[in-house]
Amino acid sequence: MPELPETETIARDLNADVRGATICAVHVRKADVLREASADELAHALIGGTIARVWRRAKLVILDVAPLWHVVVQPRFTGGLLIDHGTFAATELAYVAISLKFDDGRLLHYRDVRRLGTVALMSPARLTEYTGALGAEPLDSALDDAAFSVLIRCSRRAVKIVLMDQRILAGVGNIYANEALWRAGIDPSREARGLSDLETSALRIALVEVLTASIAARGTSFRDYRDARGERGQFVAQLAVYGRAGEACLRCGHRLVGTHAVDGRNTIFCASCQR
Repeated sequence: MPELPETETIARDLNADVRGATICAVHVRKADVLREASADELAHALIGGTIARVWRRAKLVILDVAPLWHVVVQPRFTGGLLIDHGTFAATELAYVAISLKFDDGRLLHYRDVRRLGTVALMSPARLTEYTGALGAEPLDSALDDAAFSVLIRCSRRAVKIVLMDQRILAGVGNIYANEALWRAGIDPSREARGLSDLETSALRIALVEVLTASIAARGTSFRDYRDARGERGQFVAQLAVYGRAGEACLRCGHRLVGTHAVDGRNTIFCASCQR
């Protein structure tokens, strides 16, 4: 589930807490999460390296390990990166797939209950190629109303599907697509190319607002998501539609509709005030 706000929160936490730390050991317990390297290759590449920066691209958390490598983590549904000061309970360690041990004794665990996420080792050239296939960042200041309109209105598909297409717009998933469309007053099933300039402008503003607010609240936790310090995100208290099917619309009072007809995923909207 981690989308842009959750991965941004994790990346910021890690950049503040482990930047400058040197890796002295790599433990791979569940090698099936690895991509583009074996367990031995991962250890050989990373041991002795220093965390130069941790940052986010789309729904990825990227660890720049000087002098050469990038560790690219895609948490997907139940994955997470957690800092361990040696106090993790055995129940938590049971789901740890990969651990990096630092020279100060701390560990950074990639923990994944269902092991649907991935951890990849990439060279700078490979990272450029990989991230180059991803779409625009919705919080990029260069993505103004005009540029956003061009991206969104490129397709006959439902606008919700376009919002979540990582090749068009990177980092937006089901939670924030639902929320942004409600804020903008747009029916998720509307054909994207049929939106007006005013509507795409309202949608861009709504998307930026909801993503920014969620980052400030450290993300949304329903079940699995935790930040790098093991804490739950608090944005769930601000959700207007996601998880509220059948409840009253906070804007007009009509009952919110829940459907899987738009894109096969849970879409919640107000049929009265989203047009």
